[in-house]
Amino acid sequence: MSEPVDRARAAVTAAPVDLLTTRVGALLEREYGITDTELLQVDYRLAALIPLTGGEEVTAPGHPAWRCFDHQSPVYANGTGYLPVSMRGEQRGVLRVAPVTGEEQLAGLAEIATALAHELAAVDAGTDVYRTARRSRRLTLAAEVQWELLPGRSRLRPSFSLAGQLEPAYAVRGDSFDWSDDGERVWLATINGMGEGVTASMLTTLATCALRNARRAGIPLADQAALADQAIYDLHRGDQYLSTLLLELDLRSGLLTAVDAGSPRLVLLRGGEVSVQPLEAQFPLGMFEGTDYREQHLQLQRGDRLFMISDGVVEATGRSARYGETALDRMLRRTSPLTPLDAVRSLLGDLRAFVAGDLTDDAVVVCLDWLGPQP
Repeated sequence: MSEPVDRARAAVTAAPVDLLTTRVGALLEREYGITDTELLQVDYRLAALIPLTGGEEVTAPGHPAWRCFDHQSPVYANGTGYLPVSMRGEQRGVLRVAPVTGEEQLAGLAEIATALAHELAAVDAGTDVYRTARRSRRLTLAAEVQWELLPGRSRLRPSFSLAGQLEPAYAVRGDSFDWSDDGERVWLATINGMGEGVTASMLTTLATCALRNARRAGIPLADQAALADQAIYDLHRGDQYLSTLLLELDLRSGLLTAVDAGSPRLVLLRGGEVSVQPLEAQFPLGMFEGTDYREQHLQLQRGDRLFMISDGVVEATGRSARYGETALDRMLRRTSPLTPLDAVRSLLGDLRAFVAGDLTDDAVVVCLDWLGPQP
């Protein structure tokens, strides 16, 4: 690694929270003669790349910044470099730098953009600077709660890749997702919420935190569902409840454990064929007192793709019809060559085009690829 790259990475990690991009820009000017540095963050809807310092949003799909974001590789265009700002699969945006002499200069600069992504992830919880700048409009209070609850939007590890998205992004109420991995297993929860506004987001928050508390206690998946069920029932006595799908994937064997509590559907894409997995529909969390939940098992094959999809997708209504199973099946087949994040974006983009605007009901889509056991 070159000395300028080493110094640039050191500058990123040493910069104060609000001066990360400023410090990087100053160092790039000194070391490379780059006079224009801008961080373009992807917005909550995955539809715009928004400059941190303000200015025109990048929305055209063929723009070099979007090519960089979509392919997760540096792009050179007309003396300007575009570098992916990503870490462990979490795609935060693009670093735009100019002037750049050519593609050969981009490799070292890409390492600086990756270091910037790690530092942004480290400081994001303690500042509003980056959250505020990546909004194309104001979030509702319920949506603010939901986005703060998420573990991230995408993740890439040696044995799996996953991504999720909420819609309508700026006004989502009760639908949500959660995940965690420890290197040997990955856990996922997809929640199809109940109610409107903040009431719905508070119910989903309780369910998510209860499931996390049970998961972190190291208990089996069915017992995680039972403890979350009891927490919701104790508070609402059956007046409020929600549907959830809980999954646990053994990353060495590909054995999938599932608990279907009312739930969003589970769809398998294998070899280009789409199949809805038959799960035992059990009571939603919080509907009754003392519900016992049962686990089911599914053996995945290397390269399998799973989708967890809430009812808001299939039941979305256009001018004269529902989106339905046929349209969903067609779109899922078309996602085969895409990354999980692009697959999620494509499905929800098709859904927005079908309804000709924002969804009126919540929808959540999570996509998981099992890449097979890794050494």
